[in-house]
Amino acid sequence: MERDYDRLQRFSRRSFIMAGLQTSAIAILVGRLGWLQLAQKERYFSLSENNRVNTVMIPPERGLIFDRSGTLMALNEQDFRVQIIPEEAGNLEETLEKVGTILDLRPSEKLKVIERAAKQAKFVPISIRNNLDWEQVSAIEVNLPELPGVSIGTGLQRVYTYGKAGAHTLGYVGAVAPEDLNDDPLLASPDFRIGKTGLEKSMETLLRGKPGFKDVEVNVSGRVIQDLKIYDSIPGAKTVLTVQANFQQFMQNRLAKEKSAAAIVMDAHTGAIYGMCSSPSFDPHLFIHGMSNAQWKELSENPGKPFNNKVISGQYPPGSTFKMITALAALEEGIVTSRTRHTCYGQYELNNDKIYCWKRRGHGSVDIISAISESCDVYFYNIAQEIGIEKIAEMAKRFGLGQSYNFVLQNEKPGLIPDKNWKMAQIGEKWRPGETIIASIGQGYVLATPLQLAVMTSRLVNGGYAVKPWMVGAVNGKLNQNFSRQWPKISIKQSYLDVMLDGMNKVVNSEDGTAHASMIEDISMRMGGKTGTSQVKGISDQERSEGITKQEDQPWKYRDHALFVGYAPVNNPRYVCSVIVEHGGSGSAAAAPIARDLMTKIQEIDPASQKLNAFPDPEKSVYTLKPSWFNDEVYGPQLPEEKSE
Repeated sequence: MERDYDRLQRFSRRSFIMAGLQTSAIAILVGRLGWLQLAQKERYFSLSENNRVNTVMIPPERGLIFDRSGTLMALNEQDFRVQIIPEEAGNLEETLEKVGTILDLRPSEKLKVIERAAKQAKFVPISIRNNLDWEQVSAIEVNLPELPGVSIGTGLQRVYTYGKAGAHTLGYVGAVAPEDLNDDPLLASPDFRIGKTGLEKSMETLLRGKPGFKDVEVNVSGRVIQDLKIYDSIPGAKTVLTVQANFQQFMQNRLAKEKSAAAIVMDAHTGAIYGMCSSPSFDPHLFIHGMSNAQWKELSENPGKPFNNKVISGQYPPGSTFKMITALAALEEGIVTSRTRHTCYGQYELNNDKIYCWKRRGHGSVDIISAISESCDVYFYNIAQEIGIEKIAEMAKRFGLGQSYNFVLQNEKPGLIPDKNWKMAQIGEKWRPGETIIASIGQGYVLATPLQLAVMTSRLVNGGYAVKPWMVGAVNGKLNQNFSRQWPKISIKQSYLDVMLDGMNKVVNSEDGTAHASMIEDISMRMGGKTGTSQVKGISDQERSEGITKQEDQPWKYRDHALFVGYAPVNNPRYVCSVIVEHGGSGSAAAAPIARDLMTKIQEIDPASQKLNAFPDPEKSVYTLKPSWFNDEVYGPQLPEEKSE
């Protein structure tokens, strides 16, 4: 009996312990469940939603670019594209072959689709080719029953309404390269384009805009079931340039008559650029739609280097367009006055060496004004040694040479204004007297870009104010402060500048002036300026013995460059220009006629008298609607053919 009691007592203790353990376990489970459902409710609800809801990025529309009057120069046009969904295509390669017979796909295009299909979800569409014309769209639509997974989609493509005339200024957009990637998720978006050159590149962050987002409900495989919320994207900045588009087209047409040339026209008082072109140019759409090997070879092997913006990156000896700098240095140092004369016999002797004037029979007795108007080299040879290279270099820098302006376009070159320290540092040799003589007429080591020469001319004719060039007039309606900016005054006497203006006026409007043949007949539009010819390669004695006596006898690449800097009107300077014709011969024959045409045209348009349209309406632009097959050879303002010189 006692033994049964003890057994029962031990069983009761074990039952009690087990019951306690079970109760504790249940309490822990209930507590844990309560903690998960109450304290962690928001966290797990969010995790659940994230499994059910995906966020999709909406790329923004790229910012529009207008000229000063509100004419569209760069916009986004809807284009048609053929796309394929791999999971619906069956045999992807076989379907691509069928598409290829319709659109004549290149092997690289097919390979690109196959590679993308291997990396992304099978239900995500892949673009095969963009920018289809109506015939291609129709051909695909007719054959859709035999093209599983293929469909026609729409997107936006960049269009440049002035084609070649805006290629160097606006630049172009292209696919995102691996080196372009950063923490911006937009750059990883399929088919996204960014600026590669020109304003498209330098203003990329403004033109790109901000992406939008939409929440979409997806199933377990990630397929979209429905849109839930949409947060709109913000378009890129609406940008207005100081450029006058029709004038820009006129410039490009005029320069295209030369094998290789460049020009810029700007406001002497504000620094605003009204036109800037380099020729030969290229169609920027080739970089958007793709180009053939033949097209690339033609462009890349062109001796005129169509991809180079010569206005900002072409560095040339300025030749006689530099003589005003030497003359100002001489006036300021008291070495000459406006009446100081020297006699030119066609040559100058230095240490038994003869240095010739371009006019071998000489100019006779000339003062500083006629030395400029007739471009007498010997006059400047005579005063150069007394001035010295340091004073010439210092004056050149005051007028904007040998420096960069932090211009909006990239690849701006600084040119070169040499002095004694520069030569010792760069070449390790002392400066020689003969180098001062050569530098005084813009030869030797001296280099300048057309942009710098335009700035130099502006500062000469605007009363000595240190303007700098700029081209962006307004961004999202906010005007550039340069419109009302008071540029700093250069330390130079106005009387010295008046002497320069007198000489530059006579260059064109005096019968003895080197550019008199390019005089503008309308008195109210008369221009002044300065011709220049910079030597590329001299003719050796051996070449002369072989019958090569003139520039025209040499290969094109060895001929002299032709330059001209000008301003108009002479009685109240407002517009300035700088023209370079590579290997064009003399400035009077090749560059001055171009300047005459540009100065005449810009005064007829007279953009300085017109208010910049800071709030252009794209719906009212003449280039809002256009065919998707547009190309710059048939589209844009076609100006009447000019008579050749």
